[in-house]
Amino acid sequence: MPSSTPTPARSASPLRVTVWHEYRHEKKSKAVQEVYPDGMHTVMKSAIEENFQGDVEVRIATLDEPEHGLTDEVLASTDVMTWWGHSAHHEVSDETVEKVVRRVYEGMGLVVLHSGHYAKVFKRLMGTTCSLKWREAAERERLWCVNPGHPIADGMEKDYFELDHTEMYGELFDIPTPDELVFVSWFEGGEVFRSGCCWTRGKGKIFYFRPGHETFPIYFNKDVRRVLANGVKHVAPRSSVPYTLKAPQIKVPLSPIGSKHEVDPSLHK
Repeated sequence: MPSSTPTPARSASPLRVTVWHEYRHEKKSKAVQEVYPDGMHTVMKSAIEENFQGDVEVRIATLDEPEHGLTDEVLASTDVMTWWGHSAHHEVSDETVEKVVRRVYEGMGLVVLHSGHYAKVFKRLMGTTCSLKWREAAERERLWCVNPGHPIADGMEKDYFELDHTEMYGELFDIPTPDELVFVSWFEGGEVFRSGCCWTRGKGKIFYFRPGHETFPIYFNKDVRRVLANGVKHVAPRSSVPYTLKAPQIKVPLSPIGSKHEVDPSLHK
C-alpha cells in the first residue's frame, strides 16, 4: 500500500458515482419485487441522476458480481459510493471491505443507507457495533431537520418531511457522535432516532441516511430522493492533497536539525 494517493478534487466533471446494492431481496421476495421490479438500485440511480440534472455518471455494482462489482478499476474511478445491504453483510469479502475503507480514507465519499448500518464497511469506519432497535409495523415516520443550514437539507419545503409507512429504527444507535447531525426521526410508535449523520474519516466524508426499507416505496419519495442526491453532493471529494495512509519514517528533514541523535532501529520494528 502506498503511503499516500492523490485524489482528484471535486472540480473534476462529471462526478462519478457507484451505487452498490446487495440485490438479494428482489430476487427472492414477491413483496419486494412488487415495489422494486427492476431492483432498488435502479431507483436510487434515477434519484441521483434527476437531482443532479447532468454532470454525473452513475454506475451500479452488486454483491453477486465478481469482486462484488468493486474491482480496483471501479474503485479508482469512483468519487462517491452509496451502499445498501441487509441480509448478506457477511458475504462481502474482507478484501473488498479493506479496499473500500482505503478509498474512503483517500477521499472517496460514502453514503450508507438504511440497513447498511450493519455493513462491514460502515462498522469498520465507525469502530462500534452500529446496533440499534427496530420494528416493522408500517408506521409513520417524521424526519425533523435539526440543521437547517446544512447542504444535505437543501430544497426541503418545511423543516420536516414524513413517510406514511416505514420500518422503525430506535435509539440507542451505537455510533460515534456524529460530526454533524442533519435529521432526527420520530416514529408513530414513540421512538426517536438519529437518522441523518455525517462523519469524516481521513479525507473521506460519510453520510448515513436511515430511510430505505425494502418492502415500502421509500426511494420513490421526492424528499428521500432529494436528500440522497444532496448527500452524494456533500460527500464528494474536494481536495487533491495526498493523504498519508501509513506512518512513514522521514529520514531526510525539510530543514537542518542541529542536535545529534542515534536511533535504535530495534525499537521501531
